[in-house]
Amino acid sequence: MTGMTDSRKDAASFRAARDLLLRHRDDYDAARTGFSWPELHEYNWALDWFDVIAAEHPDRTALRIVTPSGPEHDGPAGSAGAASSAGAAGGDAERGTRISYAEMAARSSQVANWLRDMGVQRGDRLLLMLGNIAPLWETILAAMKLGAVIIPTSTLLGPPDLADRIARGQVRHVITESVHVPKFREVPGAWTRIAVAPTIGGATAPASPAGPPGPASGPPGAGPARAARPAQRPAPGTWLAYEDSLAASREFAADGATHASDPLLLYFTSGTTAQPKLVQHTHASYPAGHLSTMYWIGLRPGDVHLNISSPGWAKHAWSNVYAPWNAGATALIFGYDRFSAGTLLQVLSEEQVTTFCAPPTVWRMLIQSDLTATDVSALRECLAAGEPLNPEVIEQVRRAWGITVRDGYGQTETTGQVGNTPGQAVRLGSMGRPLPGYDVTLIDPVTGKPAGEGEICLDLSHRPLGLMTGYLGDAAQEAEAMRDGYYHTGDVAARDADGYITYVGRTDDVFKASDYRISPFELESVLIEHEAVAEAAVVPAPDPVRLAVPKAYVSLAPGLEPSAEVAQSILAFGRERLAPYKRIRRIEFSDLPKTISGKIRRVELRGQENERAGDGTAAAHDPDGIGGPFRRGPSPRGTTEFWEEDFSW
Repeated sequence: MTGMTDSRKDAASFRAARDLLLRHRDDYDAARTGFSWPELHEYNWALDWFDVIAAEHPDRTALRIVTPSGPEHDGPAGSAGAASSAGAAGGDAERGTRISYAEMAARSSQVANWLRDMGVQRGDRLLLMLGNIAPLWETILAAMKLGAVIIPTSTLLGPPDLADRIARGQVRHVITESVHVPKFREVPGAWTRIAVAPTIGGATAPASPAGPPGPASGPPGAGPARAARPAQRPAPGTWLAYEDSLAASREFAADGATHASDPLLLYFTSGTTAQPKLVQHTHASYPAGHLSTMYWIGLRPGDVHLNISSPGWAKHAWSNVYAPWNAGATALIFGYDRFSAGTLLQVLSEEQVTTFCAPPTVWRMLIQSDLTATDVSALRECLAAGEPLNPEVIEQVRRAWGITVRDGYGQTETTGQVGNTPGQAVRLGSMGRPLPGYDVTLIDPVTGKPAGEGEICLDLSHRPLGLMTGYLGDAAQEAEAMRDGYYHTGDVAARDADGYITYVGRTDDVFKASDYRISPFELESVLIEHEAVAEAAVVPAPDPVRLAVPKAYVSLAPGLEPSAEVAQSILAFGRERLAPYKRIRRIEFSDLPKTISGKIRRVELRGQENERAGDGTAAAHDPDGIGGPFRRGPSPRGTTEFWEEDFSW
């Protein structure tokens, strides 16, 4: 078909690998034994896979965006937001947008042709800052067809972060929603500016006869001014209208071959401990690498897959783009600005979701609702990713729905590495076994040798296709991550005799108390079982006797207020379930600091504890008679902090 590259052999290799995983979706051993990564040399996933399956299944829904009902979200009949045979849907019949595989293939070709006319060339870096709206998916495919490099960016970022990304990422083009244009006013650079108009139910807005936005002007905070439609490439400072791409040809011809090793994505990591790194992926490592993620999810052709994730972060690409479209499934998007557990459960039922993945924070909010009231008759698979899911949450979902939430593990730097896979026994607390294509070694940080517990590492002599090429512009960090023949994840885990891997924590989160090694996640998993605890983060608090003691920062369930009674109840709950050396000794009620992608920043809490400890001069005491060494003074308390010695036991 039009736009097809000369990579049919590579495309056949990809399809064969994908089909093997679909065939053995319930047979872990057969999948592990039979799977090998496809051999890809010249390969453009958008052209050689997406457009091909779009021709095979033109009417199948590729993208479904559910938005709130109302005139500000649903377009009138006949608009771009209304139902049509072409595949874009919205209007009064259903909330939001529905786009078929055929329509998505055609729209992405239009966008690719238009972007090329506007100066986007192979290898150019394009900062993509869009919410969960159809132009995001259209542009991802369009950029792939062109061979441009995408820098996914969260809409939550402000001018300083954007300036950093544009400078460090050497950005040549920016595509964002018009509401975010003011954020770029003070960002220097001669990059192409493209603004996406407010959407109708998540669909691309119709082209405006007034033409595209012109040079930024008007009062602070105002959107870009309108100007006449340009007949040639834009002048510097001009904001182009994305909607003008609707006038471009729906047939696309590539300007040359795309090599599988060509760069495709540059991700700025979420930065839980340091400045975000630039992670580079290729046309092979993410599109084809996510075959492992497809297998972990348990996707089938025609499935309706709902994943809760924000654009700009790797998990969004994992489960809202590559994994579902590798399977030929529908990517269902929860397009609500404000999260509501009740609304999400309603969408699960109304949209007949078959596979559902959400981060632990969402699962913890869902179990506060009556799960038994939700129709989940179509639901087959439930998953969690981002951080380990606490066993108590898994058990509550199982009791209500009869489905076990399956945990998985991966990073921005990789695709899915480890997971509890369909049809296999799930061991509560374990994140599963290595996924097909990944050989995981646990390296003892002291000896540097393989061990039963240690840092999760990938043997580079069997390099998985889904591993990044490296950290762009940071040779030192890349060398550190790839040292001694392994890729080092920075996460610690333990493996049992049957190969199941249990997460322990980040290498810099694990700490010692009274010379015992403490895993924050293990303690947090106990705390989350208490009815008053919504979320918890455990860090070491400096102590004059034990050097450090486990302290829990706790976010309370809705309707509860911090009090001594609640603190004592939680501490007592932990005392009954934890060995004495693991016991939570202190508790403080507060909101938990998180990265912009929603991960808890324990590094910030640790820093707060160390700062509070300061250089105190209080005399050391030894209540347990265990001897030193001693710190010079205990940490000052937070305003809602309680210690176990405050209570009688």
